[in-house]
Amino acid sequence: MHLVVSDYGCALGKKSERLLVRQKGEVLSETPFYDIKQITISGRGVSLSTDVIQECLEHGIQINFISFSGKPYAKLAAPNLTGTVLTRREQLKAYDDRRGVILAKAFVEGKLKNQVNVLKYFAKYRRSADTEKYAEIYRKIEEIDRIRSQLATLDAARIDDLRGQLFAIEGRGAHHYWDALGLIIGDRIEFPGRERRGATDPVNSALNYGYGILYSQVEGAVLLAGLDSFGGFLHTDRPGKPSMVLDLVEEFRAVTVDRVVVAMVTKGPGIEMDGDKLTDETERSWAGGSWNAWKAKRASRARNTS
Repeated sequence: MHLVVSDYGCALGKKSERLLVRQKGEVLSETPFYDIKQITISGRGVSLSTDVIQECLEHGIQINFISFSGKPYAKLAAPNLTGTVLTRREQLKAYDDRRGVILAKAFVEGKLKNQVNVLKYFAKYRRSADTEKYAEIYRKIEEIDRIRSQLATLDAARIDDLRGQLFAIEGRGAHHYWDALGLIIGDRIEFPGRERRGATDPVNSALNYGYGILYSQVEGAVLLAGLDSFGGFLHTDRPGKPSMVLDLVEEFRAVTVDRVVVAMVTKGPGIEMDGDKLTDETERSWAGGSWNAWKAKRASRARNTS
């Protein structure tokens, strides 16, 4: 499971082989360490003991820290999660040959495909209820598919020669995607369009919060794979910019975060704000309920098809 701690004043402690979460002396949860995959701390005033840190790292449990707006600012991971240096050497070499081009194109194609899949999933509920809106959403879907087909015509020897065109395709697809999502949720909640930094509306706040959790999970996977977090292909190099993580996050945004947020709006429990941030209850619902339920469903499908 992925444990998210968002309430102010929570304390994480260890009792035998179990992780305890307390608040004002009351035990809120008690979970065996072997059941935990990751821990994300998004609340303020949360404390954890060195015993918990040691136990988590010995079990391979990464501890992520994100702000209330969803921005990751720290991670604790075992020092042996580095993989082999050969993996990193090949990753860096790939930047200067066609492997980097192939990967960058795949990231954009995966993102557009998953955006289409999410729109199709929610559009089907409009088929009989609102045929006009259903048709409009499907026009957006067809346009994204048309834009995606342009990727097959692009090629270059190095990613530096193709990056601008890839971002242009990604941007055109995103325009139609967010318009379509607005049609899906517009009769339930106000959605001003996609806003990243400084967003204070419920939908964008929930999206940013979810992307923060997703970012932490992908960064953890990059570490486990022995890749260099800063050696990306689609995203450019910049000091402190984890380009590889940003590359890999792209194709998972729609299916892991957007789909959960739209479901919260259309099926419940809704998104509540406390000033310019999500309420603790919404954060708990997002991370503890909706997110873990989605992951459990995906894991079940994987088992059934294996």
